[in-house]
Amino acid sequence: MSDVDRILTPEAVAFLGGLHRAFGARRDELLAARANRRAEAARTGRLDFLPDTQHIREGDWRVAEAPADLRDRRVEITGPTERKMAINALNSGARVWLADLEDANTPHWANVIGGQVNLYDAVRGTISLSTPDKEYKLSGTPAVIVMRPRGWHLDERHLTFEGRPAVGALVDFGLYFFHNAKALLERGSGPYFYLPKMESHLEARLWNDVFTHAQAELGVPHGTIRATVLIETIPAAFEMEEILYELRDHASGLNAGRWDYLFSVIKYFRDAGQQFVLPDRNAVTMTAPFMRAYTELLVHTCHKRGAFAMGGMAAFIPNRRDPEVTAKALTKVRDDKSREAGDGFDGSWVAHPDLVPVCQEIFDGVLGSEPNQLSKVPEAKVTADDLLNVAATPGDATFDGLRAAVDVGVRYIASWLGGNGAAAIHNLMEDAATAEISRAQVWQWVRNAVVLDDGQTVTAELVRSVLADTRAELAGLPHLDEAAELFDQVALADDFADFLTVPAYEKID
Repeated sequence: MSDVDRILTPEAVAFLGGLHRAFGARRDELLAARANRRAEAARTGRLDFLPDTQHIREGDWRVAEAPADLRDRRVEITGPTERKMAINALNSGARVWLADLEDANTPHWANVIGGQVNLYDAVRGTISLSTPDKEYKLSGTPAVIVMRPRGWHLDERHLTFEGRPAVGALVDFGLYFFHNAKALLERGSGPYFYLPKMESHLEARLWNDVFTHAQAELGVPHGTIRATVLIETIPAAFEMEEILYELRDHASGLNAGRWDYLFSVIKYFRDAGQQFVLPDRNAVTMTAPFMRAYTELLVHTCHKRGAFAMGGMAAFIPNRRDPEVTAKALTKVRDDKSREAGDGFDGSWVAHPDLVPVCQEIFDGVLGSEPNQLSKVPEAKVTADDLLNVAATPGDATFDGLRAAVDVGVRYIASWLGGNGAAAIHNLMEDAATAEISRAQVWQWVRNAVVLDDGQTVTAELVRSVLADTRAELAGLPHLDEAAELFDQVALADDFADFLTVPAYEKID
């Protein structure tokens, strides 16, 4: 039996059809609402907490208690569902594996189906891989699986329902839930999810309704599903409590999705003036005032409501062939995780198995014998102005920063077009958010005529000159021409593409 036949059984496809009939139209309406809200923010240069939901923020409620195998999340490893990487992640010693069908993956059809096959085998403990060099199989106690489906905005053209492309999020969620929910419960775990890219509590409500429908359809008890929401868009930062409230029967926590959050800030206020222009990406750290406000509010909100606060990705990765690179990476990761643990986070992400012991040691030192820090509710008097205080970010826009943005953007897009969504670039583990930050920042710098440290003004002509130099330096890189052309399109076109992965999807199988 082929992988496609194994996953797309008649019963599974019928289940997906039911999800699309029930929720496809609402997804479309919510995407339209995003555009309207963004236009208003561009006009005013503002976002604020919602007056209509003040009663939720002031109410006395908590999310459902976490299941036993999700109460200790001190180290989570992220990565795509490619078979070898899946086995290594499950064996890494991390408490949780974020099995990524989103930004660390690419939606090539082989990845979509292959990822579901690998998850099916991982759930049942049968996943293995034989290569000429090594046999890969599970050992010890594998990490708990938390699967991340695609965001609401992405379609899946290989499946259609009622003449329209399927919703990628519903395909990823639906196939995983249909095939694995009961098997997970039989093994003492459950169907757990990370939910990306949401921009409002109404989108969280849609997910909650999807969960309720799916559980009823398969006879799974209500509340079995657990979801952790990535707060990785600026409008979602103003609705953290409302998002948890909508998902309260199914919520496990919020995650500080820092890289996509940075992209969202640039995207949302790209044409709102100089006060929203950021310096080089590498100059924007988690200690920038607007980023500190975001994480402080997240930890406070989560613990106030009995939900886990999960720290962000440590993008630095060790190089086993270069001790100096490894030492620098470990120092940066240690500093990052120490800050998160001290701020009250219950755990954090790493992207490489060698970083698991570092993160574990730091959180062990703070947690001691406790599984989490839910009992600690740090004070956080964060205002809308604090969340929007981009202008206070220290650092400069530099020519080296411009070259780095073009270089990393082109390299990552080339990797993505080739089917690899988790790319090691300059000793950083990059996913789609990296290229999004790069091209969005270039677009913003051009529109605001930013003057660089060397006195040059950022123009489309300057960017295209740097792009030409980059193409020459990367000669021979697979998919280089397509990647450079796509970067030019999404960084310099008059109309800003909401997500570069949408036009990129048109270029792959």
